[in-house]
Amino acid sequence: MTDFSLTDNHHQNHIQNKECRRDLLSGTASISIYIHIPFCVRKCSYCDFLSGPRTPQLQERYVQALIREIGAQRDCPSGTPVDTIFFGGGTPSVLSAGQIGRIMEALREQFFILADAEISMEMNPGTADADQLSALKKNGLNRLSIGVQSMHDEELRLLGRIHCAAQARQAFDMAREAGFDNINIDLMSALPGQTFETWADSLRQAVEWKPEHISAYSLIIEPGTPFSDLYDSGKLPALPDEETDRSMYHYTRRFLAQHGYERYEISNYALPGRECRHNTGYWTGHPYLGFGIGAASYVNGTRFSNTADFEAYLSFCEDDLRADNLCKDDHHEDGLCEDIRTDVHVLSQEEKMEEFMFLGLRMTAGVSGADFASRFHKTLDEAYGPVIRRHVAQGLLQPTADGFCLTERGTDVSNYVMADYLM
Repeated sequence: MTDFSLTDNHHQNHIQNKECRRDLLSGTASISIYIHIPFCVRKCSYCDFLSGPRTPQLQERYVQALIREIGAQRDCPSGTPVDTIFFGGGTPSVLSAGQIGRIMEALREQFFILADAEISMEMNPGTADADQLSALKKNGLNRLSIGVQSMHDEELRLLGRIHCAAQARQAFDMAREAGFDNINIDLMSALPGQTFETWADSLRQAVEWKPEHISAYSLIIEPGTPFSDLYDSGKLPALPDEETDRSMYHYTRRFLAQHGYERYEISNYALPGRECRHNTGYWTGHPYLGFGIGAASYVNGTRFSNTADFEAYLSFCEDDLRADNLCKDDHHEDGLCEDIRTDVHVLSQEEKMEEFMFLGLRMTAGVSGADFASRFHKTLDEAYGPVIRRHVAQGLLQPTADGFCLTERGTDVSNYVMADYLM
């Protein structure tokens, strides 16, 4: 006969011990979490992300595998505080609210999600559903990033999107009705056949919606995508020339500023206090854990990624014996996570300084001399004096109260500037 009282007491002690660990860790450094959902209704013509269409059965297997991976992680102690969570993809909104809820429950079991944590999810307007949005809000999600891309149907068709402009607006309105008061919309410029006027009209309509955040970025034609093949064969409408592309970019900054959206990163604009905390963490060296195929992590000074092989990921995570053994021992160091991990790299001090510079320069606030000195025990001048002085003389960098930031001219050639800080 099973001694249920003993089992219940053991379970209660486990909960109490977990809460004690959370109390002890609540004052420690927090981390961010990224969850990769690699599913789409249909892959867009320009997309080179790790994503594609899958059956509902495979999606459910993947959700179960994600939950196993979350439970098996040993990079951070159980109960580590989490300040942001981001569901990206792919199209995370193809999952049911119940599946998202189970993933959230696994995260709550493994980590201590702070009360004011920013919890975001990317959403394709073509997958929006009022009931699902309400359920997501109840599950703790408090920020949406809606992939609008354009307010013009002909541009959306060319991009291979599964929604039209009217559906995008409907999705936004449904999100508001569900209680989301922190919404980003993505817009894409420099599209084939796009004119300055159609881009300006997309921006005009966007600000009428009054989202809290707008991401506005230029199309990049990535090798191996359908767009790349069409471009190489001359079957795409002409891309805006470089001068028009830059005019679009500078107009975007001016126009959005007039409507209260300040640029805080090269391609991101927000109302005061509504900057994306998760992405800001990437640009400022905040530690993060990634779960799912191809997901990247940066913790304890080490960068690594999960395997991009879908079947390999499922196979490792579905190994009941391995997962059960991991769950039995909180101090177990080997197993599932090591099996699916690739590209493990411990950053040197020089590499950490490089990342501080080229990621920090993406931010309009620039890099802080005090933060640099605190982290690396040397001044910006000691580390990069000649390079900084050259960029200032070229009009690409300008001093701030506590460091340096890109000028408008520097932003136009930001890749060139940032490359100079790679030793």
